[in-house]
Amino acid sequence: MKVLNKRYLALIVAAAMGVSACGSDGKDGADGEDGAPGPGPNPPTVEASEITNVEVINHVIEEGKVTFEFQITNEDDALIVGLQKANAELSAMTENGIARSRDSYEGVQVGGSASETTEGASLTVLDNGNYEFVAPMPHVTAGTDGIVRLAVGGGDAIAKSRYIIVSKPDNVHTTTTETCQSCHVDYAASHLKHPSYTAINTDGETDLVAGCMTCHGNVARDDGGYARNTMQKIGHINHQKFEKDFAPTNCYTCHAEPVINTSIAGNGCSDCHSTDNADIQAIIASSNEFDARAFHANSALIGLEERQNIRANHYTTTSAPYIDDSLVWDNYPQGGWCTTVALFNTEGESEVQLNIGQMYAAGTLTYAGAYIHGHFNDSLVGRPSPRGSDQYIENEDGSRSICYPHLDGLDSSYRLADLVASTRVTFKQFEDDGGYDGVSFTSYSDVVDHTGVKTQEYERRHAVTTDSCTTCHNNETNYHKNGSYTEGGLDCVACHNNGQDRSAKNSAPGFGPMVHSMHWGVGASATDPDGNPNSATKLNAENCVSCHADGIDLNAIPNQFIRAKAFHGGDNTKMASPITANCFACHNDDSALNHMIQQGGSIDEEVVADWYTQPTSESCATCHAEGKSYGIEKFHIFERSF
Repeated sequence: MKVLNKRYLALIVAAAMGVSACGSDGKDGADGEDGAPGPGPNPPTVEASEITNVEVINHVIEEGKVTFEFQITNEDDALIVGLQKANAELSAMTENGIARSRDSYEGVQVGGSASETTEGASLTVLDNGNYEFVAPMPHVTAGTDGIVRLAVGGGDAIAKSRYIIVSKPDNVHTTTTETCQSCHVDYAASHLKHPSYTAINTDGETDLVAGCMTCHGNVARDDGGYARNTMQKIGHINHQKFEKDFAPTNCYTCHAEPVINTSIAGNGCSDCHSTDNADIQAIIASSNEFDARAFHANSALIGLEERQNIRANHYTTTSAPYIDDSLVWDNYPQGGWCTTVALFNTEGESEVQLNIGQMYAAGTLTYAGAYIHGHFNDSLVGRPSPRGSDQYIENEDGSRSICYPHLDGLDSSYRLADLVASTRVTFKQFEDDGGYDGVSFTSYSDVVDHTGVKTQEYERRHAVTTDSCTTCHNNETNYHKNGSYTEGGLDCVACHNNGQDRSAKNSAPGFGPMVHSMHWGVGASATDPDGNPNSATKLNAENCVSCHADGIDLNAIPNQFIRAKAFHGGDNTKMASPITANCFACHNDDSALNHMIQQGGSIDEEVVADWYTQPTSESCATCHAEGKSYGIEKFHIFERSF
């Protein structure tokens, strides 16, 4: 088996065509008499490196050994001479999956490993920068297939290279680098176990799963493998309580390719299931095409497919707020503001409008309500409507109108804000879910002035990607109060916005600061409703690309205050400047806060009239916007490594 890189392929083609590297027949060269070729250029060589790059020219698996030919260069692309160290592993494909036995295993051993110190090994210089490494592996035969891994260098002078997956069998794993690093982002840069073992392929791309499987194969140590934890156990067991509303049985989150098992005793199944489970045995035995992903998605326990179908086949619309002077209230003057929510099913050939009132009475829906918000400078700045004063009107077409008393005179602090409505409809899923764990649809209306005239379409800066929440919170349910994880948590903004001084477990105000704190700040120390710690703290907080795939433009953040009770606790409402509020959610020690305050930031301004119209004094973007001398991208990761 031979792998040719582009550099060597070009030389081979040139030689085959009889083309000189200098483009001449040699007659004009310094020593070109009689057509004799002139001296070729001598590429620079070095004896040390800070980075060691490896170009694998070929490898051959033979009886009892694996032979590699490769070239190494340093960070400046200079050829490296004086290499003294190399090591290689081969984890073999067996009837039980990938395995590499330790020398101490007393059964039939498979695979192997070797370094330059192994008896019978040789590391030979072929030319400047070019080497041959013969790695003795007694249990390997010419027909052995498996994952082959190589690394060279190490010591004081020549840095150790990245681990390289030289070859691997087709379909050897059904998870991918992309699915793992959707959460871990760049495992090689993490603080988790063995980050330095993160491997690349011969094209220089991260091959995370194959690199891990070289040691953590499908066979555990006591059964002839290398590590006690197989890759399946790491994925299936170690991630079961990864995060609130993370369903390990939503296999599609990690398994991009079909997972075909023919026996419950096979790889993966026995990690979670008893091997004598007759029902599951029967299901697996019924078809050689059995895809374990689909089986778990259909599981009645989690109802994942049902929730996915509900979300895929429904949507809602929300009308702009409008005045209805016929409304009568017990404690308020006649008249008020309304918005109308309609629910549609798109499952058939043509979409159908559903009757919200009937579905609510039947228990199919557990919630169908709305709020009227203040809207200023593309931000939600609170709710001027009195809490608990809403009344519902069921319309003949099946829509529902939700109405509040007239706003003028009730709360004069919103006189400079326009109005926008948000609605939420929730499908019930479980008998004991309290109405929250179903599937919700939230939508926002156009914006109107205080006479009901449209001023603009709804806009709200939302700097996260659509799937930034559902990558981890993958079970298609809601968080709480019917807020959905879809669309990057856009539903949450209806309650957690610039004008709602929510406590959020005393984490932070607003949406962005709350998310930062609940995952990596003071709010992360709290436990979820099941008593589990917030496991997002195990991930690198600086891996902002998990949510902010398009980066962050600090200059685009509206320069207006947000309500900030949660920074202080109790019932005292204050104001905070927005960048300071977001940064302080994680960087919350005294020195960090002092730095922010010195640059005009604040978390404890007293609330003033028309507070949402007042500009702040923070100047964070001057130094920390992307591209600046202390740009945010220099300290946080906004690009993926794959």
